[in-house]
Amino acid sequence: MFRLNTAYSYPAGAGYEGVPVGLLKARHAFIFNTSNTPPQREQDVFGDPLDSLWRTSVFALCGVGSVVRRMYGPMAGSTSAQRESWLAEVRTLVEQAA
Repeated sequence: MFRLNTAYSYPAGAGYEGVPVGLLKARHAFIFNTSNTPPQREQDVFGDPLDSLWRTSVFALCGVGSVVRRMYGPMAGSTSAQRESWLAEVRTLVEQAA
């Protein structure tokens, strides 16, 4: 959980209008999302608000500077080979960060 005084805090005397200080010691954060929207439509119609939310509003605020996010899909109709390929990429990304 991203809780006050666990993942972030405020400097003494700053109050909640102050700039938070990140407390997480993690070097990397990984976000793996799945979707049923084809990637090009996702980008064209929605942009990528989840990337900004996770990267800036959650992990940067909590002190994690390295954020890796991948979107996999569309899941509906995907083949076993596609899913295995996506899982292999996840394994590689995590191993490279270790």
